[in-house]
Amino acid sequence: MKERKSNPKALLPILIFLLIYLGSGIYFEYICPIEGQMGFYVISVVVAFGLALIVAFAQNKTLSFNEKIHVCAEGIGDDNIVIMLFIFLMAGAFSGLASAAGGAASTANLMLDIIPGNLAVPGLFVIACLISMSMGTSVGTITVLVPIAAEVVRSTGLSLPLLIGTVVGGSMFGDNLSVISDTTIAATRTQGVEMRDKFRVNILIALPAALITVFILVIYSLQHPAAELTRYEFNIWLAVPYFIVLILALLGWNVFIVLGIGIVLFFLIGGAAGTITFSSAFLAMGSGTNGMFETIIVTILVASISALMREHGGFEAILDLIRRHAKSKRGGMFGICALTGLMDIATANNTVAIVIAAPIAKEISTAYGIDPKKTASLLDTVSCIMQGVIPYGAQLLVAASLAGISSISIIPFLYYQFLLALFVVISILIEK
Repeated sequence: MKERKSNPKALLPILIFLLIYLGSGIYFEYICPIEGQMGFYVISVVVAFGLALIVAFAQNKTLSFNEKIHVCAEGIGDDNIVIMLFIFLMAGAFSGLASAAGGAASTANLMLDIIPGNLAVPGLFVIACLISMSMGTSVGTITVLVPIAAEVVRSTGLSLPLLIGTVVGGSMFGDNLSVISDTTIAATRTQGVEMRDKFRVNILIALPAALITVFILVIYSLQHPAAELTRYEFNIWLAVPYFIVLILALLGWNVFIVLGIGIVLFFLIGGAAGTITFSSAFLAMGSGTNGMFETIIVTILVASISALMREHGGFEAILDLIRRHAKSKRGGMFGICALTGLMDIATANNTVAIVIAAPIAKEISTAYGIDPKKTASLLDTVSCIMQGVIPYGAQLLVAASLAGISSISIIPFLYYQFLLALFVVISILIEK
């Protein structure tokens, strides 16, 4: 293996990216906001990474331009990166088709029809958990459930920020654990581990936090008036594909097979139910894959930048910094958490944060003897915690916009995220 000397200057591309993306995001979100536009989406993350890649190419004079192209090609051509890109495409097609067929709405309404009014608040949390695990998207779950949560508030007078925080918390639970979530895909493929193995490690952290959250919400519900839940319309058959996908994923089936079965089921059942036609199904699948293009391009750009930084000694510089402050395996794990959390704060996107942090986390994992399954779990979990609490992230901004409240007002009621952070710390401290 090639020996590389520590070179902090090799990290300049990431610094440039953070200055452009974080700086513009803060400016357009808080200093000079544009009406109807989220500040962190004014300058595309692709453009910011494109400029960072130019900086990476300008460095390391010992390599010719063609040699740098070869370094990028090796980074992009890594088996796990290629698999990750293909899964992104399939997950996009599944998500687009499921949404067009009405699967998410039917699944949510089916569950709402079951839960009693006096348990509406913990019920919304559990529903958000299950739907986001099935859909693989927290924002999609929030879009479906926040209007329902607002309706529950109108019938009971319960705290609106609390119910919105409950929905956001459940959405992040599923985003963290779903095998078709882009965060799970990124975390597992970059570390070279199976999704089911990461799930087994992850559930030991996430489930206790979720159960305590449910307990808190049950206590809250019993002290307040029961909600008068409207009878929502649903088609039970449109909910079936989601449950099948969830069950097969939990059984450890290959993600390509799981997504393929889900696509076929929604195609057939949606057609039989009359919610989609042959042409609209393919249009929806195309729209879903289009929605993944930015994530795919970011993955390619970050793989290239990471390969150039590694070649120039950037990763060694980060490892040297961590070695000076972390003297043990636990210290290495806390280092991975800090790196991932900072990247999410800077990018306001948990998938992008994972893609940036993952190659460095892999080096830390190797240096400190950390199980790659644990590393993948920490990457996914910490990014979801941070994404679920930053007031300028898409999750809180979308939820706040739909509910007509400020994203800051939701933060005190994000019980699940705070408990999840606690259990991440506990899981590291008890690690042997």
